[in-house]
Amino acid sequence: MTSQWENRVCIVTGAASGLGFAIAARLSAYKVKLALFDKDKDKLLIASDKLKYENEIFPLDITHEDAVRVAVDKTVKKFGKIDMLINSAGITGETNIKSHEISTANLQMVFAVNFMGSFFTSKYALPYMLHNNYGRILHIASIAGKEGNAGMLAYSASKAAVIGMTKVQGKEYAETNITINALAPAVIRTALVDAMPEAQVKYMTDKIPMKRCGTLDEAADMACFIVSSQNSFSTGFTFDLSGGRATY
Repeated sequence: MTSQWENRVCIVTGAASGLGFAIAARLSAYKVKLALFDKDKDKLLIASDKLKYENEIFPLDITHEDAVRVAVDKTVKKFGKIDMLINSAGITGETNIKSHEISTANLQMVFAVNFMGSFFTSKYALPYMLHNNYGRILHIASIAGKEGNAGMLAYSASKAAVIGMTKVQGKEYAETNITINALAPAVIRTALVDAMPEAQVKYMTDKIPMKRCGTLDEAADMACFIVSSQNSFSTGFTFDLSGGRATY
């Protein structure tokens, strides 16, 4: 398992906690060199100390394009290349609220993090991947982006946009040895989910045939496969991780 990962370099956004950290920890155990992107510097420092292999922290707001460009360039200066990019940073915004009651500012903020942040990182990582004729990009989307969750317009629409971007990018770079895919989890038990109103969590969990949340280990396992060298003939695709909720 380790050999295919050695000397690989990966950027993980939202790496300080939740799914981002779970994926980073798994890759670190595989001896992948990591660039850890997150807004929370203190949590990034703690996360960095917990990891088993070489890593560098980059405290930044991924909604700021120039900050992303600089961090990506610094990643290459530090590690020499970028093999993988995993966009795990995300926010839910206002939930359990009807569409006409959502504040425009909140919707724009959710789009800025969930969609624009993923666009910025891929925009600046892709030229380096093209130069090396190799790359793996994973955008963490959501089942909400496929089906829509009532009470979560901003989140659902932003994740639908991420899925749309994945389809476009997958086609655009299909002949370059760069695969670009998305992962659509249902409810994964993270701090993000714990912060939601219980009624919202129950609404989502009740839709899952397995009648449970997914685990961070399950999500990390699938994420690592998607960005592995073995996953060489799937691109522009949104992988399911929904306990049977979405089968398309």
